[in-house]
Amino acid sequence: MVSDRGASAHLGVGARPGTPVEDVLALVDAVLREAGLARGDVRSLGTLDARAAEPGLTGAAEVLGVPVRGFAAEELAAVPVPHPSALPLTATGTGSVAEAAALSLAASDAWGELLPGAVVEAVAGVMLLVPKRKNARVTCALAAYVPLRPNEDATDVRLLHRTHGYIAGESGSPPTIPTPHTTAAMDMHTHTDAHDLRHHGDAEVRDEKLIDLAVNVRTNTPPDWLRERIADSLTGLAAYPDDRAARAAVAERHDLPSNRVLLTAGAAEAFVLIARALPVRRPVVVHPQFTEPEAALRDAGHEVGRVLLREADGFRLDPAAVPEDADLVVIGNPTNPTSVLHPAESITALARPGRILVVDEAFMDAVPGERESLAGRTDVPGLVVLRSLTKTWGLAGLRIGYALAEPETIAALERAQPLWPVSTPALVAAEACMSRAALAEAEHAAHRIGVERAHLLAGLAEFDEVRAVEGAEGPFVLLWIDGADAVRERLRSLGFAARRGDTFPGLDRNWLRLAVRDRATTNRFLQALDQALLIGG
Repeated sequence: MVSDRGASAHLGVGARPGTPVEDVLALVDAVLREAGLARGDVRSLGTLDARAAEPGLTGAAEVLGVPVRGFAAEELAAVPVPHPSALPLTATGTGSVAEAAALSLAASDAWGELLPGAVVEAVAGVMLLVPKRKNARVTCALAAYVPLRPNEDATDVRLLHRTHGYIAGESGSPPTIPTPHTTAAMDMHTHTDAHDLRHHGDAEVRDEKLIDLAVNVRTNTPPDWLRERIADSLTGLAAYPDDRAARAAVAERHDLPSNRVLLTAGAAEAFVLIARALPVRRPVVVHPQFTEPEAALRDAGHEVGRVLLREADGFRLDPAAVPEDADLVVIGNPTNPTSVLHPAESITALARPGRILVVDEAFMDAVPGERESLAGRTDVPGLVVLRSLTKTWGLAGLRIGYALAEPETIAALERAQPLWPVSTPALVAAEACMSRAALAEAEHAAHRIGVERAHLLAGLAEFDEVRAVEGAEGPFVLLWIDGADAVRERLRSLGFAARRGDTFPGLDRNWLRLAVRDRATTNRFLQALDQALLIGG
């Protein structure tokens, strides 16, 4: 029976004869730091049985307070490892003593007994926390058995064979950096191109049971307390919605008067209102970014200019690239899909008398401290800040967001809204999400997202074929892979949905966006990505 204990770490170590204990412990400590663990979290140390009596290994195990488990060469050879190398394969029959030993120990922790190598890869919850790491004389890997908890992963998670492992790339070797792929020069021009501006992440998971890395809604949301508040509001559905309390709560949260706040059916409605209600002659959208602003402007009959940020510049904004005659500028911060957080001063540099500056901050509450936010600013002329409550709180199906702007702008947008545009349950949710307790919960979630994003990026960095946009600050990351469109289809066959990048102006078929998920899901995805890349290679 699978153990119901919590996660425990197991070290696999390969060492040359005569390696001193200090060298072993130095690498072990580095691996534990990478995993965010301490020596006390280690339960056992495994190695090749021919090395099990080495003083360096027995001494390290004694310091750690754990037993040494020696494995016969044929036992380790039967365990598929993520990062095989030719030298140990020739010498012992396994491509990595460290990884094979660590995975075997973790599987035996799950089942309470040593399992045949062919069975190890099928044990759910066994994962490689840190792939093999090397110094001059030692190789070390860290694995764990993590019992699956309800709601931690999708209930339809597919068990993937660990044939090619979690992370690709030879640890300790310099990475091969692909030739930089430039998107487009930063320029301004109108478009009638073939980008599907109405394609969104939900289309990637519709009608199929896939682990969702395509939609940026935080998992395990809404929380119980918010569902209860929404459920309680259903007793008042006979009355017409009254937005005064929710509007006041949003205003107080941003230290603004209520006449600077407009509640909307998600941020998407606000883009439509801006396109239809405000006098605009020369709108410009900064891309790559969320495509609904441009789609809404086009639908309203506007000819839309684009400023395309380049990968070579880190997809970062140069305010001088925006034409002076633009009377409406739209930019996301942090930007979807690049995850770049632009400095507030770079964005405010776009403000001009007679210009409307729309800043989409739908993901700002996923940034610890909401650094660089312009919400609450009243000193920036023409500023319109849009916020969404659907991402952090899991309310995409309820549709709730808001706009912050000058009173005259808010009044113009409100006149374009239909009567009672936001439902009573959505208003109740908005008010609840403005409470101090809710804001503290969102801040905690933002910090957690940062930790999990770092883990995802560290795993992606092990693939020579993958290049992630640097400096990600949102709950998603953007990657370049040669032939990413084909890789995305292979990932689907392995049970994972990723967001295609070619629908974003400035990107092409070689880009994918991934939502940040918990560590267990990320590790399974990295395993699937390894398989998808190898299948294509």
